[in-house]
Amino acid sequence: MNLVNERRAIDEALSSYRNLLEDINEDRFIETPSKGGWSYAEVYDHILKATLASSIALERCTHNVCAPTRSGPTLIGHYVLLSGTFPPFKLKAPPEMEATVKKISREEAKNLIIKARKRLDGIVAPLKTAKPQWRNKHPRMGMLNAWQWLKFIRIHLQHHLKQLERIKADFNRP
Repeated sequence: MNLVNERRAIDEALSSYRNLLEDINEDRFIETPSKGGWSYAEVYDHILKATLASSIALERCTHNVCAPTRSGPTLIGHYVLLSGTFPPFKLKAPPEMEATVKKISREEAKNLIIKARKRLDGIVAPLKTAKPQWRNKHPRMGMLNAWQWLKFIRIHLQHHLKQLERIKADFNRP
C-alpha cells in the first residue's frame, strides 16, 4: 500500500464532503429523505466521527499501545480490504456507533472535517514504522493494523460519498 496515494485519496474524499456542504442548505441538510434512512446531517455525523475514532485506533497501532496479536481481519474485513469496497449486501453501522448518530449542523460538519484532516496529518508519519502485528479491534472488521486502519478510513469515506449521492437523488425526484 502506498502511503502517499492512500492519504491523497482520503484528502480527496474529505474535500468532496466539504464541497458537497456548499450545495446543501441547512434545512435540507437535516431533513430525512422521503424513502427514510439517514439525513445528510446524520451521514456526516457518522462518517466524520467514525473517521476520528478510526484515527485513534490507527494511532494506537503506530505507537504500540495495543497488544500484539496473530488475530486479523474477519471475513468481511478481508473482503473490504482486498476489494476496496463494502460488500454488495447492506451492512448497518455497528450498534454502538449507530446509537450515537445524531443530526448535526453544516457548521459542525465543516469543523469535524477540519478536525479529521488535522488528526490524520499528525498520525500518518509514524505509520512508516508501525509493526503489522500491532492491531486494534474494529467491531465488524476484526483486528486491524495501522495500515489496514488507514485503508479502512479511505474505503469508508468513499462508501458514504455514494450514500450521499443516493440521498441527493432521492431529494431530486419529483
